[in-house]
Amino acid sequence: MKDSQMKKVLIITYYWPPSGGSGVQRWLKMSKYLSGMGWLPVIYTAENAEYPVEDPSMEKEVPPEATVIKRPIVEPYNAYKKFMGIKKEKKIKAGFLSTEEKPFLKENIARWVRGNLFIPDARCFWVKPSVKYLLSYLKKDPVDAIISTGPPHSMHLIGKHLHEKTGIPWIADFRDPWTEIDFYEELKLSRWADKKQHRLEKEVLTGATEVVSIGWTMAKNLAKTRKGLVEVIPNGFDFEGKKSLTEQRLTDKFTLTHIGITPPSRNVDMLWATLSDMINEVDSFADRFLLKFIGPIDISIKTSLNKYHLDKYTETIGHIAHDRIIGEQCSSQVLLLLINNTPNSKSILTGKLYEYLFSGRPILAIGPVDGDAGRIIKETNAGDIVDYSDKEGLKTKITDLFMRYLSDGLPTKKRDNIERYSRKYQASEYVELLDRLKK
Repeated sequence: MKDSQMKKVLIITYYWPPSGGSGVQRWLKMSKYLSGMGWLPVIYTAENAEYPVEDPSMEKEVPPEATVIKRPIVEPYNAYKKFMGIKKEKKIKAGFLSTEEKPFLKENIARWVRGNLFIPDARCFWVKPSVKYLLSYLKKDPVDAIISTGPPHSMHLIGKHLHEKTGIPWIADFRDPWTEIDFYEELKLSRWADKKQHRLEKEVLTGATEVVSIGWTMAKNLAKTRKGLVEVIPNGFDFEGKKSLTEQRLTDKFTLTHIGITPPSRNVDMLWATLSDMINEVDSFADRFLLKFIGPIDISIKTSLNKYHLDKYTETIGHIAHDRIIGEQCSSQVLLLLINNTPNSKSILTGKLYEYLFSGRPILAIGPVDGDAGRIIKETNAGDIVDYSDKEGLKTKITDLFMRYLSDGLPTKKRDNIERYSRKYQASEYVELLDRLKK
């Protein structure tokens, strides 16, 4: 199909290469397949964004047929760094990861400022200039649909204003909740700020032509405010041509590997206590066990590991390129999935879950057994999930995995029903939705 015959979709996203981490994956990968299905992606993103993590290797994933528009963004992080005494070149950690036992006064002040003066988030100053620029751009280069993806939810406000002024169909794509996100309470919001967050969220949910969520529980919660259907198009994996990664040699040690950010809400005391018990009670476990973290971890996790004398059995690796992460997960004996122990835990679907599925390695998850992550693990027969308080169940699962490791080495297995969780399949679902909007 010639480019002149293809439909165009404007995708408004803050995260784009050289951004690393999970935020960039969904629309970078989705864009890769859209043009082959009749839709040319036009990416609108920030030129000088303050990304918590950068991964230059992601640049090669940008599809050549995509139009990428980068515009300057004003962010408050230079002022924040100066206030906190942080070097200008240092990256700001995602979420509320801390290197201190307790947030000190300046950090609490900074959180209050962030929550009450930057609404809905620190990218709010990009909304007006983006709308102005894009209205001018769309007059010369029209598109057939608009997609905004958040967080940051300021992207949805850009989409909302464009939709209201042009009438172009608009999809609000939620990778995470807005007012129900796990760290919402930590924003220290005033009553006024909380009301404004909820008002803006409602305007987006009720104003969008369609709303899409990555999971079923989040969709159900968003639908209460929207008072209408919220579509579910999950995240996924994209390893075409990389199947050989799953055939590489496994670690000699009984390696339990967690990949990604480990915030305080993933500090599962029951897990550390169980591992400590097994080191002391199970023959050869101490000689063969290794706990590995790939990605930043909060100080509270380090403190817990020291408390249970697990530090000498632990290896921590900071951020590494995505290609290396794939290799690490495919060579690990067991992949650890920790679901944030927060009120919205049932809705949490971390991006690494889908890459875990691709690896064929057994998953050991800790979280709500009736949540969305548990649903996918059971549906694909990819491993086990135990509740936060089920210490005996956890010990049984780890013991079983260890004994199987000793006897047959936990061979890699092809997972059931994982096709739905491929990026290509999800792009086709998005194309179905986009095509419906054009009828």
